[in-house]
Amino acid sequence: MTTTSIEQLFVHNKEWSEQMERDRPGFFTGLMAQQKPKYMWIGCSDSRVPANQITGLEPGEVFVHRNVANVVVPSDLNCLTTIQYAVDHLKVEHLMVVGHYGCGGVLAALEGVRLGLADNWTRHVRDIRDKHYELLKATPVQHRHDVLCELNAIEQVVNVAQSTVMQDAWARGQKVSLHGWCYSLKNGLITNLEMTVPGVGGLHEVYLAAVEKVAQRKRD
Repeated sequence: MTTTSIEQLFVHNKEWSEQMERDRPGFFTGLMAQQKPKYMWIGCSDSRVPANQITGLEPGEVFVHRNVANVVVPSDLNCLTTIQYAVDHLKVEHLMVVGHYGCGGVLAALEGVRLGLADNWTRHVRDIRDKHYELLKATPVQHRHDVLCELNAIEQVVNVAQSTVMQDAWARGQKVSLHGWCYSLKNGLITNLEMTVPGVGGLHEVYLAAVEKVAQRKRD
């Protein structure tokens, strides 16, 4: 991989802007006119996981929040504010929590590796590791990292579903569904973790079924 200087970034930006205007005249004017995405993506900050490119969506079609290990917790006002804006103001129809296999934050939580200040953040993933101790223990060592990446995404969907933002949205009849996915760096494909929550009710049953599917995939 070649090293790109800061100056080159400006050059690349100018080239990209000119190319977009040549290929799609009025592209930027259209972006300025409105922002009406149907989707929100909550993912990891990992530079190898770009939401738009992975899903084939254009700029303006997906609202994005990213942090280390795609964690959603009630004390994170940054994340919750972003979710509220997406749900209450942009009226997104689908909110995806997307983990990725090979996640460094999840691996640190799995193995108890110290990262520094980030340890306070990955503590949330270590809690998930401890919650699913028996499942992880029964999983072959080579698959445990993948399993915890999947479990982490599933648990974060639960956290989003239980947030006041989502509870209020569903209470007023707004149609917005939650989804848990996991992305593979190896082949660029997304695994549907079958953790889909369309509204109030049935969360626990969907959660139990999704966790069982995680265990089943590794048994198979």
